[in-house]
Amino acid sequence: MAARNLGLGSRDISKVGKFALGNGDLSFSSVATVVDRWKPFANYMVEKNIKDLKYLCREDVVAYGLRLSERVDSDEISVSYAQNLVSAVNTVLLMATFGEWRAVSPTKDCLIPNRSHIRTSPPDGLCRDEFYRALGKLGNELAEGKAVAVLAREFGLRTKEAALLDIRRALEEANRSGYVNITRGTKGGRKRKVPISLSTQTQALEFCLTILGSRKVLIPVDINWEKFRGNQIRQTREALQQYGISRLHELRAAYACERYEQLSGEPAPVLCGKDTPLGHMARIKIALELGHGRIDVTSSYLGGRNADAGAQS
Repeated sequence: MAARNLGLGSRDISKVGKFALGNGDLSFSSVATVVDRWKPFANYMVEKNIKDLKYLCREDVVAYGLRLSERVDSDEISVSYAQNLVSAVNTVLLMATFGEWRAVSPTKDCLIPNRSHIRTSPPDGLCRDEFYRALGKLGNELAEGKAVAVLAREFGLRTKEAALLDIRRALEEANRSGYVNITRGTKGGRKRKVPISLSTQTQALEFCLTILGSRKVLIPVDINWEKFRGNQIRQTREALQQYGISRLHELRAAYACERYEQLSGEPAPVLCGKDTPLGHMARIKIALELGHGRIDVTSSYLGGRNADAGAQS
């Protein structure tokens, strides 16, 4: 009978990573880091009922990476973390197979974006008319996904925040106080308020209301967030890609660029505008509206913090 897990001495997939790394000369800290990043993939293997490394194929790792790409697009995890998770799987499997494993590319195979801290091109969906024309070409079977995209564009919401937003309450808040409270699905549990600065925002909430029926949120009552993200959100993203919108995250950047001009009177640096002292104050406010705690994160939405950032490569 053949040894399990390529002869690595354990039936526990989560422990296999550590045993495999014994074939290399990594430092103790490096081994600990890779093992920690291997564990999510081990859980994925259990979920997919892959009980032995000998049954694992490259397509399984690519499918795992595509799921991570969806989580990046939903702003659940960072680009760098997603890439590191795929790299850890490659490292373990390379060691386990004594160099025979053909590495999976996080970017080319799994469609995880390249790492970049400064935006150098205008966001997809910036032109509101073009965005809504693209949405209009999507079928009714993607109604909830379309609503999530609208909330991302008009409020800068992450997909999970949009999917869990209490639409009726949000519309009441918008009409009563001029703000919408974002409390569910936030990253790190950071609650925030997003101001109503355009009529298109209340129109967006009214549109979402037509989709809800008796529900409070966009996620149907018979499925959870993970299934909603893996089906409705993924299909919506793939449909929008046909019309030049590569990721739903781009719509958050479109919101940010629009808000920058509202607050500073100048186009965002990525749109060849100037980053003035007023622009610095705009960045602080936009960071809060997007649910971030640091102003430097806004460069990935708006471009670099100087007048020439939009032209830099």
